[in-house]
Amino acid sequence: MLSPFFMCKGAEMKNLLTIAGSDCSGGAGIQADLKTFAAHGTFGMSVIVSVVAENTARVIDIQDVTPDMIKKQMDAVFEDIFPDAVKIGMLSTPECMQAVAEKLTEYKPQNVVIDPVMYAKNGCALMQPYAIDTLIKTIIPLADVLTPNIPEAEKIAGMEIKTVADMEAAAKKICAMGCKGIVVKGGHHIGNAVDVLFDGKEFYHFETERINTKNTHGTGCTFSSAIAANLANGLSVAEAVKNAKSYVTKAIEHSLAIGKGCGPTHHFVDLYRKAGMLE
Repeated sequence: MLSPFFMCKGAEMKNLLTIAGSDCSGGAGIQADLKTFAAHGTFGMSVIVSVVAENTARVIDIQDVTPDMIKKQMDAVFEDIFPDAVKIGMLSTPECMQAVAEKLTEYKPQNVVIDPVMYAKNGCALMQPYAIDTLIKTIIPLADVLTPNIPEAEKIAGMEIKTVADMEAAAKKICAMGCKGIVVKGGHHIGNAVDVLFDGKEFYHFETERINTKNTHGTGCTFSSAIAANLANGLSVAEAVKNAKSYVTKAIEHSLAIGKGCGPTHHFVDLYRKAGMLE
């Protein structure tokens, strides 16, 4: 597999947009998305829907951007630099969701990857519980690829997930809600990390050994952004998920032990290695 840094070599650089919350500690949210886009040789843009005062250990507070300003940010991007893929992360309220859905319906971008973020890595809520119905009705049908982890998939599907067979059943159930494809991430299971992709027709399993580290802040954001970048760079959904899984696994293997909680992943490990800064 080619390094993500060279996927755009000799080709036109693709433009990507992230619509998500901002993580002031730099490991998740908008910041993780932009780093991931850059690592895949793409040009990143952002629409901030919430400002999150968080660090590796806790979420202190959240301040949502008004729906009107969310829509104006999206207009500013789409009327000037139309994105080749869109990654959507944290949408904390129904009003945020409806604003984003309105503009996505208007502009109709391709390669929409949605990470239905409900909790931070430390367990703090990032989506209001009463917003799940709006997520199901207005956001999920816009997804080319949806990337819930197991707790999120359980909430959306309304079922318990304990096995890979359960992950497949949940994927089918959620896909019937309108998304074109879904990856149920297995990082919350014991044992190897198995992700289950259902593209509407077939199942694919992507399995790696579990890495013994607490430093996984922003892995969900990074994974979904990597899928979006790979789709924009011309890969199929299955290839995009496979490459994104490889990328995020390497980023976790070389994660950064900084902060007092769950440290961030290393988005530029390949670049650092090529520069002789890593063994």
